Amino acid sequence: MVGATIMFIASLLAAVQHAFAEWRRRQQAYAELMSLDDRSLADIGIRRSEIPAIVEGYHEASQTPKEREPGFASPFATRKLAGGHTWFPWFPPL
Repeated sequence: MVGATIMFIASLLAAVQHAFAEWRRRQQAYAELMSLDDRSLADIGIRRSEIPAIVEGYHEASQTPKEREPGFASPFATRKLAGGHTWFPWFPPL
């Protein structure tokens, strides 16, 4: 019982650290893109209004060509949930 509790706490701390690192990465990418002027953004093919979606991974430009296909679901990719949360399917669908 003690071993399971220790493993749970260790897993929880690892998940918190990973979530914080991902949040910092997104915040840094958002800040860097927002610091560009409109002409620089146009040069790379995005509009200022698309930056939040690109940073969160919801925009088509931030997906691979395979992910753009209708009905595609990678079994090992994290899933985006409401509120920007992610979920990793431990047991992918067969």
